[in-house]
Amino acid sequence: MSITDLQMLFRFIGGLGMFLYGMEVMADGLQKSAGRRMQQLLSTLTSSRFTGILLGAGITAVIQSSSATTVMVVGFVNAGIMSLQQAVGIIMGANVGTTVTSWIVSMSEWGEMLKPEFFAPVLVGVGAFLTMFAKGVKKKQAGEILVGIGVLFIGLNFMSAAITPYKDAPVFAKAFSVLGKNPILGILTGAVVTGIIQSSSASVGILQTLALNGIVNWQSAIFITLGQNIGTCVTALISSLGANKTAKRAAMIHFLFNTIGAVIFGIVMFIVFVIYPDLASSSISSVEISVFHTAFNVGNTLILFPFAGSLVKASGFLVRKGAEDLKTSDDEEFQMQRRLDERILETPSFAIENVTNEVVHMGFTALKNLDYASGALLDYSQDSVEKVNQLECRINGYEKILTSYLVKINNQSLNDEQHLLVKNLFYTVSDIERISDHCENLSELAVQKEDHNILFTEEAKDEMREMLSAVRNSLEHSILARRDSDMAEVRSVVQWEEKVNLLEEELRERHIERLSNHKCKPENGVIFLDALSNLERISDHAHNIAGYIRDEI
Repeated sequence: MSITDLQMLFRFIGGLGMFLYGMEVMADGLQKSAGRRMQQLLSTLTSSRFTGILLGAGITAVIQSSSATTVMVVGFVNAGIMSLQQAVGIIMGANVGTTVTSWIVSMSEWGEMLKPEFFAPVLVGVGAFLTMFAKGVKKKQAGEILVGIGVLFIGLNFMSAAITPYKDAPVFAKAFSVLGKNPILGILTGAVVTGIIQSSSASVGILQTLALNGIVNWQSAIFITLGQNIGTCVTALISSLGANKTAKRAAMIHFLFNTIGAVIFGIVMFIVFVIYPDLASSSISSVEISVFHTAFNVGNTLILFPFAGSLVKASGFLVRKGAEDLKTSDDEEFQMQRRLDERILETPSFAIENVTNEVVHMGFTALKNLDYASGALLDYSQDSVEKVNQLECRINGYEKILTSYLVKINNQSLNDEQHLLVKNLFYTVSDIERISDHCENLSELAVQKEDHNILFTEEAKDEMREMLSAVRNSLEHSILARRDSDMAEVRSVVQWEEKVNLLEEELRERHIERLSNHKCKPENGVIFLDALSNLERISDHAHNIAGYIRDEI
């Protein structure tokens, strides 16, 4: 190998690296720009397969990877958030959405001004200036997208330039002639290369780069492209290894869908090439690869859409449930860990929506704990005290799980709005845990009250009920505010917090007056005042939670 050959090899490797990096940067910028719009898509998941197709296509067009979308779907299914019937539509749509990248790559053939070497440097320059010097968040995100597209095109140009000197080399003509005449070998080549790269968009891009230099014929390109669509299933299949059987079935549906489509189109195109041998051996362009890639994925979706139910049944036949999968765990912490599937981190927007739901669940658990603690304080029962202790242990477990998951989300590519939300969720989890601690304190006061045979007067009981009701309203509205990001709920929390503060001061004075008039024993007073203090702090934490939401809105 000469120094020139080595230089061309380095240029190709560098170009491939820039292409892959550009795709990553562009996808990150698009995700950040989409922000909450992608989060809100989670709530649109329905049993409608057509809606699922649109959703899958939209998500994949943004994150630029059908593999990532399918891995995320496996995570949703494993977490119990999505059914297999919903997953089918999204998987079909993901294949359609992944065609966007091939059209971006083929832009260089649309006209002289769209060639990468013409405008890519300007995109990188403008994007870099926006990223470094722009004040607005949206402008910085637009800069990231421009840099990503620019680097992607520069990488393509590097790869193309590295191949150009060898486009007339006999080895290429021989290789693609062999691959074209042997459909199975062509499909296997596409599948293996894509499986190694873990991205059909990238492998199709490499094929298009070869096509730009006129060294790929129609026959080999078609079969390699079909193989690439099978190879893209590898990522989801590997990801499903640690998941439950239902999630494995989701990955199998993806494999069946792409493989059946590849077989159907492979047979049709083989017949076409037999009838038109000149077409088979003629050179294919980058745009023509994009056309076929899109036609295959859209056509495959149209053909197999009516048979989505059959795909689900076939996946069930191939991946059977074992005895261990028929068992369900009642352990709440286990269920939360299952719902917070790490595969969902592939798309941070969905991960944030998912973890927010779990934080709200933790909040409602704390509200239930307050109810048990209130019952123990007013009308003592050992059962209420035990339930408070059980829920306190559960909430401590939730705190560890949620904190760990939020750290993982925070390490993903987030925009400023998402970083603020994740930070506030950290704080919210801490506040909810402290609320549960105060519930445990109330429970311990109830035990002391019972052990020392301390009784509240009817007047004191009525006052305590009023305080408990106000604190409960404050906490409930704060959880609803977190769930719905509702400013009206935030205002309700502020109003109830003010009432709690006034009540705490007023009831403290009344109780001191009862003590002074010897209507109440000092030991009674200590428990009553400690209870008031704990309740007032619970309301303070509820107010903190509402404050975080006010900052976000």
